[in-house]
Amino acid sequence: MKEYIVRWIRVNAGLFVFAVGLYLTIHASIGIAPWDALCMGISGRTGVSYGTIYACINVIILVTDIAMREPIGFGTLFDAILTGYYVDFIAWISPLPETRSMIIGALMLITGLFIMAYGQYIYILAGQGCGPRDSLTIGIARRLPGLSVGMVQILIMAVVFLLALFFDGPIGLGTALSVIFMGTAMQIVFGLFGFEPREVVHENMFETLRHLR
Repeated sequence: MKEYIVRWIRVNAGLFVFAVGLYLTIHASIGIAPWDALCMGISGRTGVSYGTIYACINVIILVTDIAMREPIGFGTLFDAILTGYYVDFIAWISPLPETRSMIIGALMLITGLFIMAYGQYIYILAGQGCGPRDSLTIGIARRLPGLSVGMVQILIMAVVFLLALFFDGPIGLGTALSVIFMGTAMQIVFGLFGFEPREVVHENMFETLRHLR
């Protein structure tokens, strides 16, 4: 039990660090992330609420992860439930003043992406499953061994960006920067730690529960 408590603490520490980076990308105020732009674009086209579209896309991603046999573990559950609350908590503290400079906003967004990548490194290493979108990236990367995980992330973000454009989603400078730097940040941070996420063996929730008995 002690081992899993340590691993779950690690997962949540990583998710909190990820949330700090995510807060910075939002606070930069220079454009929303590609996935959010896609959700808003589909919502505008269909009249279905943003929240419903967001949930549906997450379900589609999760089903895809399961189809690729990516393990759905307690880390996946923590990510789905707690990350948003961590961001809310950081925003409630409001550690940064409002940003009006495009240059400062761009630097803040890029810094946030690197912090997010460090958070991903921390929580993925715990081997308790990844969040749905990270599982999608790693699952595709397993099937494309010639490409780095960072490059796969760039390709995924590029496809999402093009879909957001097709659905007339609100594209900004931050959206374009996210396409380029999200995967780049992952590759640089993972490279600094000699970390290859495809080599991490994750437990699904059923395996973890069996080991806890």
